[in-house]
Amino acid sequence: MARTRDEAPAPSVRLSDGTLARVVPSPFGGGWELDVDGTPQSHVDLDDPTHLHFEYVARMGAVIDRLRMPGQPLTAIHLGAGALTIPRYVEATRPGSRQQVVELEPALWNLVRENLPLPRGAQIRVRIGDARETLGRLPAGLVGAADLVVSDVYSGAQTPAHLTTVEFFTEAARFLAPDGVLLVNVADGAGLAFARREVATVQAVLEHVIVLAEVQTLKGRRFGNLVIAASRQPLPTEWLPRLMAAGPHPAKVAEGREVDDFARGARVATDADATPSPKPSASIFTR
Repeated sequence: MARTRDEAPAPSVRLSDGTLARVVPSPFGGGWELDVDGTPQSHVDLDDPTHLHFEYVARMGAVIDRLRMPGQPLTAIHLGAGALTIPRYVEATRPGSRQQVVELEPALWNLVRENLPLPRGAQIRVRIGDARETLGRLPAGLVGAADLVVSDVYSGAQTPAHLTTVEFFTEAARFLAPDGVLLVNVADGAGLAFARREVATVQAVLEHVIVLAEVQTLKGRRFGNLVIAASRQPLPTEWLPRLMAAGPHPAKVAEGREVDDFARGARVATDADATPSPKPSASIFTR
């Protein structure tokens, strides 16, 4: 049963790496947050699943809204569950969508399922396991059939190295339909060395790549999240600059030559030399 906001203490579980995951009331705009070791990882509004509070998630939602026809069900694969914010959004805006979600931590999924239950009847299948290993165990019928693949995997506040490589993205891209879209959440700070490398790596797999981010983040002036969207087919971007400028916060879409310039000189990440995403300062989450 879903929690009421006056319940205490916050339900929590200890994950396999020793970190503590909690479901806590959100101080912003209602809803709930999944907090892992002091890092807010998901925001969920059970009364309004279309409410995407975190900025980078709202930008992912903006891209998802342009897939297929409005309201048309999607086939989606989500690597990294959190509190299932994006799967809930897809279910709310695209009823009847078929979705596969991969989560490493069974205790975290149990915490979310018990305290932030999924909508009744939603076709959302949660599989427990490492994101990369579980890709190899997904039904063969999903290969070449996914309208959307989302990679948003964090261990604490970092993306594990083996989920940042050209080998990983090549495996994920196998599941995309010819015009399907891969969305990747990348967190980085000053200089954006990691993000530039991730863009170069995705470009090595999928021809058409855009990057969505808050302006100061895209300039490498502050730690933040960048969303990479990639496909084998050109992405419809005419509408995005105006949408990004409208909020949340002034943001922009980098495409074409700007993306090429952004990634120029960055080495493609491989299994032999990849690194985790940089760990942010704890102060970034002090609100």
